Amino acid sequence: MSAPAPSPAAVTSDAISAEEAIRSRRSIRAFLPTPVGDETVGAILELAARAPSGTNIQPWQVLVLRGEPLAALTGELHALSLAGDPGTEEFAYYPRQWREPYLSRRRKVGWDLYGTLGIAKGDTERMRQQLARNFLFFDAPVGLIFTMDRDMERGSWLDYGMFLQNIMIAARAFGLHTCPQAAFNAYGAVIAQRLAIPDTQMIVCSMALGFADPEAPENTFTTVREPLERFVRFVDAIA
Repeated sequence: MSAPAPSPAAVTSDAISAEEAIRSRRSIRAFLPTPVGDETVGAILELAARAPSGTNIQPWQVLVLRGEPLAALTGELHALSLAGDPGTEEFAYYPRQWREPYLSRRRKVGWDLYGTLGIAKGDTERMRQQLARNFLFFDAPVGLIFTMDRDMERGSWLDYGMFLQNIMIAARAFGLHTCPQAAFNAYGAVIAQRLAIPDTQMIVCSMALGFADPEAPENTFTTVREPLERFVRFVDAIA
């Protein structure tokens, strides 16, 4: 059954500014069970679909999970993770060979997150349990699975990134939070079978959507960003 047609009126009158939406966006790892209506989800996705794409091909496809289907799929994937099944990634999300400065940034975000949860270095069991929470969408009431036709090229991945960012920013306008997740890619074959995803499509990533749990310590964690001068060069002349 398709979701109700979203209405522009669904955007709340106290919608925040674009700057505030961007600055307040962060990856939430603990959600409240408060439901999010299909109309709201539809409105967010409709806004996000205004993202640019090369020659307007709009390569994105989205599966929205909630209720029983969400519980069934996440329960299975969570069990696989806890059982030590690493799955098989269809594509490499991260560099195959880590180097600086990326290695230090990766380590910092990991230990900073574990620190908010009281997980000490060497506590592999708690690390394993925290990793497995990815596959519960961190208890969010809505889980989004994103797919794309396999014959798309690198330009479509750029398009997809802009679409995903639009979702995360649009969600903030509705008072919602998100967590983009690459972890689900490891179980792409299982997901494709359970959701009847055709072989002509591949899973790009997933995303948790819902209301942040304000009492969860992991939601106090904020990542550090590099200062402007570290990644921007204003060109005053060319060679």
